[in-house]
Amino acid sequence: MKRRTKVHSRAIHVNVPISLLERFDAELGFKESRSKLICNLMEEHLGLPPITLGNASLAQLVRHLVKHQEIDSTLESLLLQVLSKSL
Repeated sequence: MKRRTKVHSRAIHVNVPISLLERFDAELGFKESRSKLICNLMEEHLGLPPITLGNASLAQLVRHLVKHQEIDSTLESLLLQVLSKSL
């Protein structure tokens, strides 16, 4: 069963000069996400604080670990149980 996320995303299409996109992509690291970086830039423009390890909620940290497959299904289940009791 797929879990629902509280943060919904929407694909958008924007036109940017090819040279700008190529320069932008050249600056990205191999494991960096263009979408994530653009989201960070938008949040910065709006004056929102970036989510860091220091200010991330426990739920955000668990989602990150699960998304990046840093924990197995047993630990995921235990963490979700703890989270459900703490919320």
